[in-house]
Amino acid sequence: MKTIPTRLVAVRCTNTSIALFRWACAAPAIAYILILNQISAPAASLLRVSDNHRYIVAEDGKPFFYLADTAWELFHRLNREEADRYLENRARLGFTVIQAVALAELDGLGDANAYGHRPLIERRPDRPDVKEGPANDYWDHVDYIVDRAKSLGLWIGFLPTWGDKWHARQGAPPPVFTPANAEAYGLWLGRRYRDKPIIWILGGDRPVSTDEEKGVLRALARGLQQGDQGRHLLTFHPPGGQGSSQWFHSDDWLDFNMRQNGHVIEFTGRYDQTRKDYDRTPIKPVIDGEPVYEDHPISFRPGELGHTTAADVRRPIYWDLFSGACGHTYGHHSVWQMWQPGRRPINGPLLPWHEAIHQPGAAQMQYARRLLESRPFLTRIPDDAVIVAEEVATSIPGAGTRRFVATRDEKGAYAMVYAPLSRTFRVRLDKIAGEPVQAWWFNPRNGTATAIGSFPNRGIQAFTPPTPGELLDWVLVLDDSRQSFPPPGAAPLP
Repeated sequence: MKTIPTRLVAVRCTNTSIALFRWACAAPAIAYILILNQISAPAASLLRVSDNHRYIVAEDGKPFFYLADTAWELFHRLNREEADRYLENRARLGFTVIQAVALAELDGLGDANAYGHRPLIERRPDRPDVKEGPANDYWDHVDYIVDRAKSLGLWIGFLPTWGDKWHARQGAPPPVFTPANAEAYGLWLGRRYRDKPIIWILGGDRPVSTDEEKGVLRALARGLQQGDQGRHLLTFHPPGGQGSSQWFHSDDWLDFNMRQNGHVIEFTGRYDQTRKDYDRTPIKPVIDGEPVYEDHPISFRPGELGHTTAADVRRPIYWDLFSGACGHTYGHHSVWQMWQPGRRPINGPLLPWHEAIHQPGAAQMQYARRLLESRPFLTRIPDDAVIVAEEVATSIPGAGTRRFVATRDEKGAYAMVYAPLSRTFRVRLDKIAGEPVQAWWFNPRNGTATAIGSFPNRGIQAFTPPTPGELLDWVLVLDDSRQSFPPPGAAPLP
């Protein structure tokens, strides 16, 4: 067996949207270089939906891997030095999108930002508080962060507001948005950020309960599209366990569906819904915009279930991607709220945000990205039929936290199976178009790939992951050897 270890080396480039990573092989004369461009090329270019309506691509058709981090309070709570520290960390770890909210959830209208500024005059969305002079208002600070992200090759998944500003809830203050002021606010935002690397995300963790609320959101979308002349993609961030498709799937402004599969750790009942959105018509890309966060109280019940670990956030990225998602979102419970001592904690954060950015789950997200980018990207489809189900199906393909999932190239150039634990499973080798079939184990915890042999492309073959352990997940990669693919997770230097 040949093991291809990985060693991550960050290199500062003149084009900061490109980071180079050296792959040193066990064989001393061989080296692989992974080029992690923020797939869209420079962030000033535009994004669009792919021709097959499954993925997001750049203007020239190159795949864009939407790998987001959740930083809802970024604009509201961090100063410029802190924002630099955060963004530089996420760029180094291979993220491509930062999801942040302009009118933030945690008293985003009343509680001033790090420089004492608030976003609106008299809490009116049609009256943004804009003052003359550089760095002199709330929106200048937002501009700084958007531009800093651009310089690092990052896109901003920009939420114009959190949902409590438009969703009427009993006992809460009345919503500040109406259809009229929502369109005016959207028009102003669209014009201001027309030429910036923005993906618009409406919503903000609230259901759409009334026609009035639908009208507010559609008016906001209309204003954004008028203001930016339709340059940016739009989606909707829903509440837990739901998706944008529930309310807006057929709306023309909704370019791709977003789910919030939420803060549970089991596949069944949440993460399996990604495939249901994938199968909807008209066809639209789908992404999980808020899966379970690292170090989060499991199902909001820490006294019974404790807090999540890196293993708990690794499973959803493969469940979602292999079920047809066009990318994925990571989140850390301390980072979304930018918590640090002296701030009111929400649901028991375990670490200050500036320590939490170094938790292992964040760094491990890049390995899934690198794995999929090392194979043809736009022709990938979900296909759990690669896996041979056992007589007791809750064993294989499994359920709960033990669910196996599979994906493959639509023409059979490769297939992948995610195994969340080291349990023997069987696959159908005829899913691969040519022979011999080259098999690999890919380690989601460190990005290494190990070649394990060649097989004919027929019949059923059993595989057992290399190491025992309930939290030691693996990806089986099966390649048509005629394609001469590099090791999983690596791309040879041209």
